[in-house]
Amino acid sequence: MELLLLYVTILLLNIFAFSSGIIYNNEVDALNNFDCATQGLPSKDEIIKLYLTSDDLRIECAFQSDINFPSKDFLSVFTSGGVTPSLRIINSTFSGIFHFHLKLFSDQVYWLIDIPRENIATNTDIAAVEEWVVRISLQHELNSYTTEGTLLDKVREPILQWNLGTVITKDNIEKIFPQLADLVATKCPCANDVALLGFLLDPALNGVYLGLTFSGFWHYDDTTWYNLTDMIYSKIGEEHTQLSVVDMVLTNHFLVILTSLGLFISGDLRYPSTPILKFSRADFCGFEREDYVKGKLWYNERCFANREHFEVDYITVTFERNRTLSESSSCFYSKEPFLEWLACLPHLENEMRTANPTVVTFLVDQEHNSGIYLLHNKRKTAASVHILENNKPRVRRKFPLFTFPSSFSSPVGMNFHPRSHFLYAYGNQIWLSIDGANTFDLLADFHDDVIKNAYHSFYNSEIIFVSQRGKVYLTKAGLLRYSEIGSITDKIFTLYYDHMGFIHKLTPGRFEANDSSNSIFGKAADMGFETALAPEFITLNEVIFYAYVPANEPQDTVHTKKFSNIHLGKVINSRKTGHAYIRKLLQHNIPEGFLSAVIAEVIDPFDVEDVSESSCLSSSLSINQEGKFYKLTLQTQSVVSSFQDSDIEKTVLLPGHSSFLITSIVDNKTALAIATMPGRVPNGKTFVTESWFLYDFRERDGRKWNIYSKPCNYWFQQHDDSLSLSVLKYIDLGKSQTLEVKVIPNTKGARTLEAPLLKVIVGNPNLLDITAKGSFDNTDRFLMEISAASTVLHQGSTSLALIIWGASTDCFVTTFIPTLKSSCSYLKSLHHIPSTVIPMENWISGSYLDSQDFNMIKTLPINYRPPSNMGVAIPLADNFYNVDPSKPIPRNLFHKSKKSGKFKQCANKSTREQCNCTTYQKFSYSVTFSDCREKVPRFKFPVMHYPISLEIHNDYGNIPVETPYLVTVVEVNGRKLWEIKDIVTENVERLQNYLQSMLRIPVYNPSGLNLSIMGSELFHFRVSVVPGVTFCNLVEEFQIYVDEVPLQFPGHTLIAITTAVVLGGFIFIVFMFQIHNISLGEKYQKFIIRNKVN
Repeated sequence: MELLLLYVTILLLNIFAFSSGIIYNNEVDALNNFDCATQGLPSKDEIIKLYLTSDDLRIECAFQSDINFPSKDFLSVFTSGGVTPSLRIINSTFSGIFHFHLKLFSDQVYWLIDIPRENIATNTDIAAVEEWVVRISLQHELNSYTTEGTLLDKVREPILQWNLGTVITKDNIEKIFPQLADLVATKCPCANDVALLGFLLDPALNGVYLGLTFSGFWHYDDTTWYNLTDMIYSKIGEEHTQLSVVDMVLTNHFLVILTSLGLFISGDLRYPSTPILKFSRADFCGFEREDYVKGKLWYNERCFANREHFEVDYITVTFERNRTLSESSSCFYSKEPFLEWLACLPHLENEMRTANPTVVTFLVDQEHNSGIYLLHNKRKTAASVHILENNKPRVRRKFPLFTFPSSFSSPVGMNFHPRSHFLYAYGNQIWLSIDGANTFDLLADFHDDVIKNAYHSFYNSEIIFVSQRGKVYLTKAGLLRYSEIGSITDKIFTLYYDHMGFIHKLTPGRFEANDSSNSIFGKAADMGFETALAPEFITLNEVIFYAYVPANEPQDTVHTKKFSNIHLGKVINSRKTGHAYIRKLLQHNIPEGFLSAVIAEVIDPFDVEDVSESSCLSSSLSINQEGKFYKLTLQTQSVVSSFQDSDIEKTVLLPGHSSFLITSIVDNKTALAIATMPGRVPNGKTFVTESWFLYDFRERDGRKWNIYSKPCNYWFQQHDDSLSLSVLKYIDLGKSQTLEVKVIPNTKGARTLEAPLLKVIVGNPNLLDITAKGSFDNTDRFLMEISAASTVLHQGSTSLALIIWGASTDCFVTTFIPTLKSSCSYLKSLHHIPSTVIPMENWISGSYLDSQDFNMIKTLPINYRPPSNMGVAIPLADNFYNVDPSKPIPRNLFHKSKKSGKFKQCANKSTREQCNCTTYQKFSYSVTFSDCREKVPRFKFPVMHYPISLEIHNDYGNIPVETPYLVTVVEVNGRKLWEIKDIVTENVERLQNYLQSMLRIPVYNPSGLNLSIMGSELFHFRVSVVPGVTFCNLVEEFQIYVDEVPLQFPGHTLIAITTAVVLGGFIFIVFMFQIHNISLGEKYQKFIIRNKVN
């Protein structure tokens, strides 16, 4: 036990060697790992995959040790010391910390945590939602012994809510393998662990077969296989044959499958209406099976979680054929719901039009709202950019036509890196554009080999290109260097990146993942080439390596004897000792025999030849020019010292002078050589023994040098508040956001350059005002602070790229790509602060007494509706409260009351339980959930000068609502007998007058806003912020129930009744006089005459 305590103590002390915050590229060999699971006991040495369901999230984690101590003993020691793991859940906009239970049960061998679902996600509707990254650390805020994994919301993920077709067993799916021609995979843009695998069949078999996974194809048995054949045939008829998948794309809301018999589009995945997913067929006139099998789908992968109105998916389908006069195009594109497909039809320059170019692909750049064409004909390849107007490309170009060099003769495709503005065009070359296809930079040239597929990971910005010869190349997004990492010999395969950036090789019946213990691409590739190198030292730590090209080398193979972009940032190793980091690439035509060179930084000195290896070193050496060559002569009479055939292609090094590569041996005392620097040749001079040296970088008799990838040379650290590699920042109108990152050099012997270590590239610089400030600290760490402000009334999004331009491709993180949205954050909301805060437990009990023993909570009657302006007994509102469909509706006697009022959540339900009201909905003030609302705040009559206090809540804190914000207030049920007062200044009055004339509704200053109510029962108010100072639609609702309203004095009623009785009596008397023909005038005259007579 004492040994265990000592081990744990050392482990805990090691934790404090690391600063807080996440440091990437820092590979720490931890002795222990966390293994976690949401179902059952965790399995050792497996990637952590957690799943969120409608229930609470329950996670069990074990601390696995490589030494022979039981896990239970480890947990007991840590827990007794008050140390338990913490769980951080992260996506682009959210980061939450949760702590495991500190208490251990007697038989427990794992840590346990229970998290209510509403603490992670309150919504349960089906929608595109980001898959979370989870980080489990031994102690909060200490970056040590951290294990990463994923958390997937299975309740909301759209494709997981459907039955795609007939489920097929593993045994039956394996019967299809002999007819497989190829495989194709597609993944969900927001949750890359959710993916589909399709089978491309040879003509001997019909069918559409798909495999669905939600765990990233880590295990073959975790895949569910579906047969969609019957569904497809129901759209085209049984008479067609040779049905097969050709390509497919899973967008945020739709599944699009290109088959050999047509293009099929699913219904909206967010709205399950039938048990089995249904598809519709897009019709392309004049296209047959021979065209569809050569078709290709193109998609710009972007995650639209919390989707904005300006975000929409586009898909392009291209066919390998030239259009005829009767066909509009061989390229079509559409935006969701993919019902209308438009011909691409680019406007071409005259030189392109005459050669009948083919549209290789067409992509929509949503950051710039433009369409980008990759065009090709027999003479040239070009990129054309057109602004989209009403989702159609304008005739006029946005930029001049970019024409690639004629060497780019076999273009295959073009892709945006996911969630970024980096655009890659590939074929026999790879080109990169960082400015929306205005310009391109050459990344790689494969000459007679052609890249056939590209695979991208948004998480670690990794890109893999696979050539027709099976070679595999790796680069990082935005990085102008790449590496060869191996090859693939499988005839049928596809590659796929999961959500954590692991690359998987998918083959029939077998899935393999590339990780630290298994390379699916074989042994690391030697990127050296078959020629000799001639070193020329500039300083003790800096050397130039010249690549030798023989004079008789055929022109079409000269490129195989030259340094190229693939060698930039790599390591040159000598087979003896020594290595150097390549920092710069040089291409030139002189000196003759050396057409390329690299400048390298020496890390470990290269070993020189000794006399036992080259006997010529025991003699003096003279240099004399002889035509194009230089004659090297040994000045000695010793028979032991001589040139030998093994000295050919070795390099003579003369400190302070040009080096010489020996090309041939004339005799044992004379050799011919070529100079690396002809201007620094010591012609006619003699160098004594030990003043000249010999280096062996030959190609003869087996190459004596090689080139491999450089170990990761930079650490990358994010600010503590920005822990996601794909962070999303919302910037509201007039607001700003900042990002802070740090780059830490980590290379033995490497020099720290004074140039900034980070390159900052903005996708759309016209959207936001972005500034970058970088500086070195005293420890040579480079700090970068990015500030972005929204200064114009224009919504949109742009990606921002921070690239460690000198980083090795072996680094996990070389490129940090946050997304900036000039828009309203979905986390930003308006809140009413009640004058009295009632605790939740009192809301649940329904009782909260004030100082006068007045209960401030009112439980509404079942199926309640507030009074109307026509009276308490005649409710006319459309909103019901506290609905129970099984109970009668009160106050429903009058015709107008019967016609008004509609159930919302309880519509077509028979009981309240069927309404499925959540706790959140029962206590929500939103009119949307009025059916569920049971209790409301209660006030005594009259309510005078009730303060309406408003705050704006966001992920950066709460701020009071003040000018320049202005608000409107309405009663949602159309009630009167209430009044709003505010503080009106001269400036506010001008704004109010201007806005009221436009909005046709009173506008108020939120400062000093108060409410008076002279009516009774429920009042439901909605407060809205006037647009113009924010992109957000800020709306808040609150309710007040006015009770104990005194009976009014009946004076008005008595006067009305008396007046009615008097008038009625008068009319009745007149009526009786008329019936009996009694004339009041005659009676009056007789009465007067009678009085006079008397």
